[in-house]
Amino acid sequence: MRKTMNRKFKQKEEGFTLIEMLLVLLVISVLIILIIPNIAAQSRNVQDTGCEAQVRMVQSQIEAYTLNEGGRPSSIQDLVPEYLTAEQVSCQNGESITITNGEAARE
Repeated sequence: MRKTMNRKFKQKEEGFTLIEMLLVLLVISVLIILIIPNIAAQSRNVQDTGCEAQVRMVQSQIEAYTLNEGGRPSSIQDLVPEYLTAEQVSCQNGESITITNGEAARE
């Protein structure tokens, strides 16, 4: 004789519990808190490096001006528009570039 057993199996529900979700959010929040200040510092570092490169480029244009014109420029505006564009007289971070004794410098 065959016995039929009525077994009730509990179905295991798949998914995350609220505690697990909160722990994941906590870990992500801590990582974000640690990462954001580093990103801001790197952004300033990149802008400073870019400004230094732009000052070196202006210095090379001062030398080209000196060779072509026979004398050094008195201001950075003497280099515009033949040697520099109007956007190249200042850095992206807002610092302006000046010429002092024939040398380009950040101000």
